[in-house]
Amino acid sequence: MPTSSFTHEQLLDRLAEVSVRTGLNISPGQQLIITAGLEAVPLIRRITAHAYKAGASLVTTLYQDDETTLARFIHGHEDGFDTAAGWLANGMAEAFGNGAARMAITGGNPTLLKDQNPDHISRVSRANSAAYRPAMERITNFDINWNIIACATPAWAQQVFPDLPEDEALKALWNGIFHASRVDVADPVSAWAAHNKTLHARAAMLNDRRFDALHFTGPGTDLTVGLADGHLWAGGAEEARNGVVCNPNIPTEEVFTTPHCARVEGTVSSTKPLFHQGSLIDGIQVRFEKGRIVEAHASKGENVLNRILESDAGARRIGEVALVPHSSPISQSGILYQNTLFDENAACHIALGQAYTKCMTDPDGLSEDELIARGANHSIIHIDWMIGSDRIDIDGVKDGQKVPLMRSGEWV
Repeated sequence: MPTSSFTHEQLLDRLAEVSVRTGLNISPGQQLIITAGLEAVPLIRRITAHAYKAGASLVTTLYQDDETTLARFIHGHEDGFDTAAGWLANGMAEAFGNGAARMAITGGNPTLLKDQNPDHISRVSRANSAAYRPAMERITNFDINWNIIACATPAWAQQVFPDLPEDEALKALWNGIFHASRVDVADPVSAWAAHNKTLHARAAMLNDRRFDALHFTGPGTDLTVGLADGHLWAGGAEEARNGVVCNPNIPTEEVFTTPHCARVEGTVSSTKPLFHQGSLIDGIQVRFEKGRIVEAHASKGENVLNRILESDAGARRIGEVALVPHSSPISQSGILYQNTLFDENAACHIALGQAYTKCMTDPDGLSEDELIARGANHSIIHIDWMIGSDRIDIDGVKDGQKVPLMRSGEWV
């Protein structure tokens, strides 16, 4: 990873500016709601300043804390694990309905809950997902401009770089975040504009080809993913329904679309570990029939995987398929971030659960049943896991004919 000529403080400010100008592209008069951990305060202060400079009317930050989250699982009463702050979720849904933008800052300890009761974790996750569904639908439907970025924390850094002293691990993780987020270059905003152009060209090519399905082959994988009727490929900056062009994920290397939830067949193996709600799930192997996972195994965390699959009826089907070249900067860094925002941009992936209806033509006015009939999965979860590597080939399938798309993890 190249050494930057900028100081840490300068890079932190650049990340804040990019998150506001490129990530959110916040509009004058727009409110902004941020969720973040306590250790993100220095970054949040800079984001808040840049948001007000850009014309935000009000910036509200909701703080989370790993230690208080852990305390719930250690000391909480049995009947409390099905409780969620519905009042808070309703307030966020109302704010988004009134046009507020959304920013999430990730960076908590990826294995925080590894020693806690998996049933309690599953129940809390299910309760939170159900409570926040109205707010999340504003995001999955792309009604508003939203953005996710990362903040390095000591606990996360020690997980990623266990052999380094704490201060060196934290510095290494920050450098990885800055580089992957393209803020360590002379003009980050221009760099993002150029990167978006490349992603848009990939998406346009796939939209022109109108494939019926994708076929993934490689070690432990022989998977056909049918694509939803009227699916659209997207990637990089996109226009939300409120008319604002934003980059939802920083960093991002993917082009993605909506698969058909009833047309997925075959077997697939994960190529990177999945860290979910503080638990590690590795060595995932599943088999699909008619779009549904009918057999699932994992070398680690299989009980957690099975609980995820029982979240609801849509949890055994997929709502997203994404293509990422093995040569992406995150992949080439060799760093396993143990964080989906980064690891999903190192490899092709699929997501269990809810589909993004923004990746479909003319979804407005369609009922949930009508969207499902076109292939858009419905679920309270959306969990990405990686299935791509330099040993995976992908073909586009059209009218029964295969067209090479990726070989050994690279675009043809």
